[in-house]
Amino acid sequence: MSESRLREEICRYGRSLFERGLTPGSSGNISLRLDDGGWLVTPTNASLGFLDPARIARLDAEGRLVSGDKPTKEIPLHTALYESRGSARAIVHLHSTHAVALTMLPEIDPRAALPPMTPYYLMRAGETALVPYYRPGDPAVADAIRGLAGKYSSVLLANHGPVVAGDSLEAAVFATEELEETAKLYLLLRNLNPRYLSPDQVADLVNTFGLDLPSHHDHDGHDHG
Repeated sequence: MSESRLREEICRYGRSLFERGLTPGSSGNISLRLDDGGWLVTPTNASLGFLDPARIARLDAEGRLVSGDKPTKEIPLHTALYESRGSARAIVHLHSTHAVALTMLPEIDPRAALPPMTPYYLMRAGETALVPYYRPGDPAVADAIRGLAGKYSSVLLANHGPVVAGDSLEAAVFATEELEETAKLYLLLRNLNPRYLSPDQVADLVNTFGLDLPSHHDHDGHDHG
């Protein structure tokens, strides 16, 4: 796909996410890794609902601005996820309400922020890590993400929002949406003793669809990401 088409795709998906209330105001950002190692990144203080394809930032492989507007201040977290998650070609970061709410609950396991509630959560988002709070743009968040060693494609930043990588922009967007809907399900069912997928049911999904779940990571010693 040409760079001009990719710019249009970022705007199209950004508008869709914004119009459905998944990232309000000028929150959220999207990046896409290009074949030459450079990136396209949404600008700082830009609403995902009103992006201009020509003004999307173009960075070179070293992260220097080549053209377009100044990129989002969240570059450190995008960089860390690309570096540690080799298969990542696109990253979506939102401030979606239910995913943010989930990060504030006391019982959340940092290694698996959500239980195995639905097959499509596991198939699209995998398991989700929770990293501690850092102020927006703090370079320390990059170290926290690198500390996950590339095992997770979806990460929740405490009191902030989800960061989700995919092997395409569409995959990253769909996984982010699945994460938000699963967080909503969790909040709806919290304290109601819901029935989650059993370990055998999760194992069946892993085996049938070749899922790369952190909890199943060490079965053969390989990272399938």
